[in-house]
Amino acid sequence: MNFVGIDLAWGERAPSGVAVLDDNGTLVHLSRATTDEQIVEALGDRVAEDCLVGIDAPLVVNNPTGNRPCEAALNHDFARFDAGTHPTNTGKTEFSAGPRGARLATRLRLEIDPVTPSARRAIEVYPHAALVALFGLGRTLKYKQRTNRPFPLLHAEMLRLIALIEGLEHARLPLHVAGSAEWRAVVSGAAAATRKGELRRAEDQLDAVVCAYVAMLAAKRPEGITAYGDPETGRILTPTLPDGLRPAPRKPLTVAAAQAAAAAAASVTALPTVAAEADEAEVDVDILVRESARTYARLQPQVAELAGRLAAWLTTVLDDAGINYQYIASRGKSVASFAAKTAKTVDGQPVYPDPLRDITDQIGARVITYVTSDVAAVAEVVKDQLGVVDDKDLGQATANEGRFGYVSRHLQVSLDPVWLGTLPADLLRVPSAQIQIRTVLQHAWAEFEHDIRYKGTIPQALAPDLNRRFTLAAGLLELADREFEVIRDRMRERMAEVAPEPEADDPRIGNQELAAFLAGHYPEAGWSRDDHYTWISGLLLELGITSLRELAGLLPAVDSAAIAERMGYRYPPGAVRRLDDALLAQFGTRYVELHGNAHRVELLGARLEKLRKDKTPPVG
Repeated sequence: MNFVGIDLAWGERAPSGVAVLDDNGTLVHLSRATTDEQIVEALGDRVAEDCLVGIDAPLVVNNPTGNRPCEAALNHDFARFDAGTHPTNTGKTEFSAGPRGARLATRLRLEIDPVTPSARRAIEVYPHAALVALFGLGRTLKYKQRTNRPFPLLHAEMLRLIALIEGLEHARLPLHVAGSAEWRAVVSGAAAATRKGELRRAEDQLDAVVCAYVAMLAAKRPEGITAYGDPETGRILTPTLPDGLRPAPRKPLTVAAAQAAAAAAASVTALPTVAAEADEAEVDVDILVRESARTYARLQPQVAELAGRLAAWLTTVLDDAGINYQYIASRGKSVASFAAKTAKTVDGQPVYPDPLRDITDQIGARVITYVTSDVAAVAEVVKDQLGVVDDKDLGQATANEGRFGYVSRHLQVSLDPVWLGTLPADLLRVPSAQIQIRTVLQHAWAEFEHDIRYKGTIPQALAPDLNRRFTLAAGLLELADREFEVIRDRMRERMAEVAPEPEADDPRIGNQELAAFLAGHYPEAGWSRDDHYTWISGLLLELGITSLRELAGLLPAVDSAAIAERMGYRYPPGAVRRLDDALLAQFGTRYVELHGNAHRVELLGARLEKLRKDKTPPVG
């Protein structure tokens, strides 16, 4: 499938830009054309087969006055970024006979934005909004011709746009323009321009490339596209506005600032150079924030994917270790949060002079446990498996100061292929990822306190009282955490004595009775997650074990001490993990091949090797 972009002039007297991407996102055509016939001729057979054409012009206009619904909806989100649209209606002479975009789509034999996507269709796109969303811009780029914009400003902003487009080479859905001779000619012409008219020749073609890229996004990554309006009254498709993106302060953009922004956009490595000169000249923090955020916005999808992989790895490892936890979440730092951190200064100088390297919580995962002892257990598992470059117990630091407050364990871990997988991380400058570990109560306090202090506005008169109350709540929650630890230990002892009745209509051993049985059989083991008891009950059913009596008759044949020695547990395994290893020792390959173990055959195979290597199997 080809992806076409047309920056369509509303009349046939002004030139339009035409761009074509192949199915791999490579620019294969770039030109200017004026009439519909010239556009059709320029496209040739590139639209003869499957294609999606993004047109920067209205395709459906049937409202007699005012804005179309799609324009009103898009303006609601984008007008604050200077990316609002002009009103379109049939009362305007250029639309009285129908929109040009619709006529052109008909000539190209394209369906106009059908409800059900077809193999050959045209959609309406809008480059200004697309650029804001794609690059996390606080305002639109000022490369468009306006009488009040001096040439140096237009020139700098256009060079910045060129750098941003070329930077999409490294996007999650890459755009390849560097190999195009037509692209190089446009770039050379823009770079060498000395008059506004020379820039105008590049403007339409750059917009056409953006239109084509949006069309490719709409086809290949539709989850990242927002549709404003509907096919009946007009619909505009554009990349979704990033969560938390805020408009830049409204102030005149100087030529010097535009030139600095263009230079920064031309290379990711430009930012450390700016920061390195901090001793000789004050860093322009506004530019640092804007350009770092722009670069980070481009990288953020990869950051989020890496965070997801870290969380998935943690889930596998903690489940295998049998450690109990409430949930594991991933978090790729938002663009807004990244920008806010970049803006922090001390004595006028940025706290993070190279934000893309120095802000180390870009890739994050969070493990929430039930009790404090499990926080330490999770930390031990991570330390055993990954390179930990920093370990901060923020709760202990608070306690050492004689205070109550924020409690959390933060581990900075190296970017390790064990959880990165095949996804390259060399585009990121951040050297590590952050894993936060805390209990449910610690997490509740942290979230509420952050929401009040950082997202709300506390009147100065209330601050002393609220600070006192936050401190009081932190102390009470620390006491509650200790009590929960005692409750769990007492319940574990009691469950070993009293087992509930199983459900008569379920052939599996019930979760509560299995938990009670294992608490008695492995009194030193911790609790496991409720869903893990369900899962291992299913494995027992596959083995034909449907009662605690059968299980109790099986386990004495297994040497638990020998298993523990050979597994070399470095952290207290949960009861389900202990049973899992006992069943592996008893049934060997048969256990590995159970249907319920299909997702972890390799892991179980490695464990089985540990049990068998150079030793008599630990079963009677």
